[in-house]
Amino acid sequence: MSGNIESRNACSPAEVSRMNTSELRDNFLVEKIFKEDTVQLTLSFYDRFITGGIMPVNEAVELPNPGNLKADYFLERRELGIINVGGKGTVEADGESYTLDLKEALYIGKETRKVTFSSSDKSNPAKFYVNSAPAHQKYPTKKVTKKEAETVTLGSLENSNQRTISKLLVASVIGTCQLQMGMTELKTGSVWNTMPAHTHDRRMEVYFYFEIPEGQSVCHFMGQPQESRHIWMQNEQAVISPQWSIHAGAGTSNYTFIWGMAGENLDYGDMDVCPVKDLK
Repeated sequence: MSGNIESRNACSPAEVSRMNTSELRDNFLVEKIFKEDTVQLTLSFYDRFITGGIMPVNEAVELPNPGNLKADYFLERRELGIINVGGKGTVEADGESYTLDLKEALYIGKETRKVTFSSSDKSNPAKFYVNSAPAHQKYPTKKVTKKEAETVTLGSLENSNQRTISKLLVASVIGTCQLQMGMTELKTGSVWNTMPAHTHDRRMEVYFYFEIPEGQSVCHFMGQPQESRHIWMQNEQAVISPQWSIHAGAGTSNYTFIWGMAGENLDYGDMDVCPVKDLK
């Protein structure tokens, strides 16, 4: 087993407005989420949020303790959210085992010392997408299925944005310090997500796009509402969204994405909406 972690510095709106395509991608796009028997992590200095993937194939994979966390173990002062986007797998947290099927989630609280990941079938390995944020309090580890999530359907086919949102690891479902995670699935014929666009000054966000059909892509929009930029994304890639940035996308097909948030506010509805006609 091996592990990789990289750090991404925070950028101001003024910096981002002057970035070219390569600079935008280098700062905000996470191109490689899953690698066989490897822990792939990216630490963003927006709220010290970590995003990444763990795909155990030939062996169980243990959550590492990267040196730049300056901790005795990964979850010493952190909480962890996991959503499985692959085959069936198991997460073991301090001796307790939790089996996750496709699109099931697991929250692991602060002070959990040892976390390992394994797949039930190496020919169809689990793909554990993970988010982590600093934590001030210990909440119990808990599995959340799609049936247990808070679910809402929004948009319309006429506006190309009919979608189902599953709020999996949010304050209305479980106890967390600041981490929130959920999943949005677009209906066939719909391609736009998060419209009307918005910002939320009290929390940042990361989008992970998956179930993008072969040969199709998603164009992710970011930046200030009147100074927007875009990043073309492929299947199983993630993008970091600062608190001052919009976060929306349009695909050449329908797709699914996982959103993860961290910050001082757990109110899902706290946002500053920008009308579509005012975007620039």
